Amino acid sequence: MKKSIGWVFCGLLGALMIIAEARAAKGDVGSTAPSWSLPSIDGKTVNLSDFKGKVVVLDFWATWCPPCRKEIPSFIELQKELGDKGLAVVGIALDEEGAKVVKPFAKKNDINYPLVIGKQATSDSYGGIEGIPTTFIIDRDGKIVGKHVGLTSKEEFLKELTPLLKAAAK
Repeated sequence: MKKSIGWVFCGLLGALMIIAEARAAKGDVGSTAPSWSLPSIDGKTVNLSDFKGKVVVLDFWATWCPPCRKEIPSFIELQKELGDKGLAVVGIALDEEGAKVVKPFAKKNDINYPLVIGKQATSDSYGGIEGIPTTFIIDRDGKIVGKHVGLTSKEEFLKELTPLLKAAAK
């Protein structure tokens, strides 16, 4: 009887560990970037797969977030400087008012990269966004290779992106 209880306990423990690993894997470095299909600020559908073969900087942000707004000029510069080398910056706006507030913000700030309107399901698929900005670096193979929570400098992004773009260009 004791052996049976021990085996049941081991089985339950193993199942719990598998569930915990699966939850932790969502949005973690080394995992495949979850796919998404979201409306752009112009009402067109944009998919992560639209950027296949590119290195993607995927930024979860909002117009009301001071650190997010401070990071945007760096993303504009990165897109301008590295877009022709295979970089795609994509912003997932988490504003409750959606395109109504994001579109004028983008125009006012001359944002030169695609902006889409996020959904809770999208945030959840990336492991739950606990703070913004949260930015993922996705390589050309669709793997998450970097994750930044909070304001990150352009220099820090360049350190990660430069080798990815060089390696990918071979």
